Amino acid sequence: MADLDALRSRFARALDGAAGPARGTGRPDPAPYADDLLARWQEPARHYHTLAHLTAVLDHVDDVLEEYADDADVVRIAAWFHDAVHLPDRSENEERSARLAERALPEAGVPAEKTAEVARLVRLTVTHDPADDDRDGQVLCDADLAILAAPPSAYAAYTAAVREEYHFVPNDAFREGRAAVLRQLLALPHLFRTPHGRREWEATARYNLAGELEMLSPGGEPAP
Repeated sequence: MADLDALRSRFARALDGAAGPARGTGRPDPAPYADDLLARWQEPARHYHTLAHLTAVLDHVDDVLEEYADDADVVRIAAWFHDAVHLPDRSENEERSARLAERALPEAGVPAEKTAEVARLVRLTVTHDPADDDRDGQVLCDADLAILAAPPSAYAAYTAAVREEYHFVPNDAFREGRAAVLRQLLALPHLFRTPHGRREWEATARYNLAGELEMLSPGGEPAP
């Protein structure tokens, strides 16, 4: 069970960091913004894109990637918004999540430049392919994809949760779509862009992805 109070505090700290001194003494209460996001991350249709995923992304930023980022608090806020809109039967979730950030963050006191950067980072999670000089994008994408390097049991739980989110998709169509996603990821020169990600996660993630792709191929075990 997620600690909602702890998550609210983490959001408030990141918002303060992203907003900076310009927020002044009359800054809005961050609690309503945190509560709106927390409610979104707890929607019943979610099985993988849940508070557990949000917490894992935030933990990766805090624990291993913070020092690599140019603006870690902007990355943290982008993590909060990156799957804030998640409707499994829709294809524009990242765009809608970015637009949500563009509406909410100025109200919360975040300057226009940093609001735009958060929205850019959210949109980047469509491809997970940041530029070589995009350190904040690399941090967010690495934190988001870290699940790909999970141990076998955790990776199996992840794939099962993804399948459950798309339970309405027939098996053959799901196999085809999921396989396309895996091939797209495996075709990237690097899944991870930060030094930590390449060192600690790259090889295991490629092994997991290749194994899952093999399972989805004709003759593999049926999708659950």
